[in-house]
Amino acid sequence: MLTPKDRKLKQSDVTPRRLYMDRRNFLLGLLATTAAAGCGEKSEVAPSAPSASPVESKLKGVIKGPYGTSEEQTPYNDVTHYNNFYEFGTDKSDPANNAKGFITSPWSVSVEGEVKKPRSFTMDEILMLAPLEERIYRHRCVEAWSIVVPWIGYSFSALAKLVEPTSNAKYVAFQSYYDPKQMPEGRFAGIQLPYVEGLRIDEAMHPLTLLTVGMYGGTLPNQDGAPVRMVTPWKYGFKSIKSLVKIRFVQDLPPTTWNLANANEYGFYSNVNPSVDHPRWSQATERRLGELHRRPTLAFNGYGDQVANMYAGMDLRKYY
Repeated sequence: MLTPKDRKLKQSDVTPRRLYMDRRNFLLGLLATTAAAGCGEKSEVAPSAPSASPVESKLKGVIKGPYGTSEEQTPYNDVTHYNNFYEFGTDKSDPANNAKGFITSPWSVSVEGEVKKPRSFTMDEILMLAPLEERIYRHRCVEAWSIVVPWIGYSFSALAKLVEPTSNAKYVAFQSYYDPKQMPEGRFAGIQLPYVEGLRIDEAMHPLTLLTVGMYGGTLPNQDGAPVRMVTPWKYGFKSIKSLVKIRFVQDLPPTTWNLANANEYGFYSNVNPSVDHPRWSQATERRLGELHRRPTLAFNGYGDQVANMYAGMDLRKYY
């Protein structure tokens, strides 16, 4: 779990690139003796991205990922100042204002449950598990607004393979960090905290499912889920859990925060589906953040060619 430590990095604290790469290669060599990380070789340098906020650190050695969209990116300022992160307040502008002092170092993520090799990963280890990729994903929120973000991370399966899930693992449960002292607004959130989410095992292991450590060329801002979060781009945004601290591979369907709060409105699967309305509004159209006009909502948020086969034969009105 996170241990608060109030320390701001100076330029002199930054590890020289040569030493960083040596350490990264050394750690990857050690990890390879335990299990395959499913890493690819660096083959292409990512194009330059919009400048990150001065508060965030640039991420080095990021490559262009195999998945993404050529759609226009949502401005960085919009993505970092219009957020759902109830631990820091329920208004869209609250997280950017209230998360400024959130302590995200040191940080670790525990992985347990139906795995052969349970363990805890530090952020250094998470950053070094696989080449960091930039993937420009559409991201659709249940409130009928959407964004296009250049996320940085790698397929969650790279981490999962290291702990070797057993045949009993049918689902993956995720848990966010919650500290009432750092997140006093959480008491007014109206939902049970800490925030929990879950995926079916095949969804979690799908290559589109991103263990995410950055955006727009830099590390994640606090209000966008620092220091590590999940991104599942074919599902509504609340499935992409922020500030991740615990992962459990489990046999049974895990509880999820919004399903616990209101099962009639928020199902476990929560795939983007324009033909299934939210009880209080239509999901047939969406508004891209920063735009005035509305556009048709795409089934599976436009990723149907990659993911629809996972739901073949399922009634997606019943399993919403």
